[in-house]
Amino acid sequence: MPAIRPIAAALRSPLLPFWLVIALLPVGRSSELGTLLCLIGTILLFVRHPRALDGHAGARLLLVLLACYVGAALLSSFDAVAPGKSWGATAGLLRYVPLGLYACFAIRRDARLRALFFAVAAVIAVWVADAWLQAFTGFSLGGPADAERVSGIFGADNLKLGPTLAVLAPFALWAARERWGRPGLMLAFLLVLGPVLLAGSRAGWLCYGLVALAFAWREAGSAYRFALWCALGAVMVVLAGTVAWHTSGRFQDRMERTLAVFADEPQGLDEALTGRPAIWRASARMVADHPWNGVGVRGFRYAYPDYAPANDHFLVEEACGSGEGACHAHQLVLEVLSETGAIGLMLWLAATFWGLRAWRRQGAAARARAFPATVALAVMLFPFNTHLAFYSAWWGLLFAWLLGLWCAALYVIEDVVMEDGDA
Repeated sequence: MPAIRPIAAALRSPLLPFWLVIALLPVGRSSELGTLLCLIGTILLFVRHPRALDGHAGARLLLVLLACYVGAALLSSFDAVAPGKSWGATAGLLRYVPLGLYACFAIRRDARLRALFFAVAAVIAVWVADAWLQAFTGFSLGGPADAERVSGIFGADNLKLGPTLAVLAPFALWAARERWGRPGLMLAFLLVLGPVLLAGSRAGWLCYGLVALAFAWREAGSAYRFALWCALGAVMVVLAGTVAWHTSGRFQDRMERTLAVFADEPQGLDEALTGRPAIWRASARMVADHPWNGVGVRGFRYAYPDYAPANDHFLVEEACGSGEGACHAHQLVLEVLSETGAIGLMLWLAATFWGLRAWRRQGAAARARAFPATVALAVMLFPFNTHLAFYSAWWGLLFAWLLGLWCAALYVIEDVVMEDGDA
């Protein structure tokens, strides 16, 4: 099978440690095994080739982007509200440097990049099949379903299937398009759409919608055809949503909560957003009190009780398991501002500018090769959405993994097909 060969090649090649991060992502901290193997591989690389960075623009780009990401955390730690937590989190971020560098040097050629994309798509296919199994039977590799959502392989106590599947969906859609053309792309879109809807994450719904728009634009080639693709996608989403509404009590409850935003009652917006406006108001107060370098990375939960009302829902419900309240800001810009301040936001904006500049300077062929990773990273960082914590051990690892893959993908060497008789 043509689609199996690149997957097998990825599992036999130096790509395996990097791929393991995604393959083991649902299994707690076991994904750090891939990070450890990448660290060892990177050390061995620089022992053999001390000047390896000189010849790889992607690796140098990665170091600039990570310097901004880690630098914001570092500067926030000096007067953090929880110094031990902030300094420990900042030290933990350093493991992303060898992870990303390993990707840049292991994925040097187009064939390896494609092999990795297919291997990641295979992981997503397993997650999707498992989620459909849970939707029909109530059970999956992660155990029984959550009462409100399909949790899939991640398990009922780790409701990350929706946003994670939506962010990584570009690899599955790309692989289906490469293997089976547009019919495969449309079928893959529907197969992934079901679990994303049933997972019940509104952030995941928005991310998947952005993924769909990106692929529609890529397929269309003109504004008129793009409008047709969007109309077709909207019809497919409406049909899938209608089926889910009538067959899944979980999805119906989640949609009713979402539609509460249009209710006349003043608490409608708060109910629709699951209490997040209260978190955002507390975040704004933190920013006002700590405008320059924030309360410190991962210090949000420790500062939250001082900025929330005494009867705050998240304090009463003990959202973090110890009565501390909300764990993070649930929004990227507010997380960066509240935890790292204006200095941190400027570093993030500088990294965004530098990354976009590098992307624009690459040719059309390089941007096309990096398309799945670009879309995944873009929808993950889309600012008008709710987010998981970018400085957490789990979501931060996925973010750093995508960042390393994107830097590698932009600068891979195109494979040259040798003609008969060539030396």
